[in-house]
Parts: sequence; structure tokens; C-alpha cells
Amino acid sequence: MSKEANIAAQKKMGEIINSYQFDKLNEVMAPNVKDHDPADDQGPGPEGFAHWFTQFHSAFPDFKIAVEHLVADEDNVAFAYTITGTQGGPFNGIPASGKKIKVRGMQISKFNSDAKIVERWGASHEVGILQQIGGMKPVAHLDEPPVISAPAL
Repeated sequence: MSKEANIAAQKKMGEIINSYQFDKLNEVMAPNVKDHDPADDQGPGPEGFAHWFTQFHSAFPDFKIAVEHLVADEDNVAFAYTITGTQGGPFNGIPASGKKIKVRGMQISKFNSDAKIVERWGASHEVGILQQIGGMKPVAHLDEPPVISAPAL
């Protein structure tokens, strides 16, 4: 497929995620899509992505992803994004805080000839999320390790 078709598929993925219709991710991902940076309990394929986004949505029910910059070639789409939301449920053992988050991330998607994602690399600033919801104290100096707060029971 063309660069334009890959960009359209990537944009469709964003629409699926921002409308919380995670069961439709198979429309833009190959069945054997490989995530090179999966979450701990993500699982394989489009279903693994759907599982992760469902969990994230339960923690941040109003989250949105906004693409800030996008570049593409014939096989890949790379983009920088911002995630915003309000913590309304537990996240990584941290109970709902009602606090707002705003973090950056980057992703690279590799596409096949059908304009479906076959590989993904990327990361969001999870430490920033934890700091903003009170699960981790900010680090004063880069040479000091972060202090992890124990989750409230």
C-alpha cells in the first residue's frame, strides 16, 4: 500500500482508540501484529491491544490521545502524541485519585501491503503518569532513584 493508505490506517486507529471501540483494532492491525514494547499483561495480537486499552480506559475513563507530529515513509508511520485524562479508577495499584494527567509518548508502526499494522514500537511516559496521580514522587536529581509510594489498601 501507499504511504497515504498507511497514514489513513494510523488515523483510523486513533479514532478507534479515542472512541473507546477497542474491539475494532483488528480493522487496522494484522492478526499476528508484534508489539516490541508490550505492557506486562497485554497479550498477543489486536486482542492484547484491546485488553490493554480497556484497562487504561477503566483507569482514565475520559482519556484522549492527540497526535502532535507525524512522519511516514512507504512502510512506517511514526508519531509523537499527548495523552490527557482524569484518573477515575485504579492504575498500577494506585487507587482513583481524580487527578488529571498529561503525558507525551512516541510510536512507530510498520505496515504490510494491506495497510495493516504488523509491528509496533513505542512508549508513553508512564513515570509521568505515576507522578501526576501521586503514585511516585518526582525525582529531584537524575542520579537519585525515584521513591515509590505504597498503594493505599
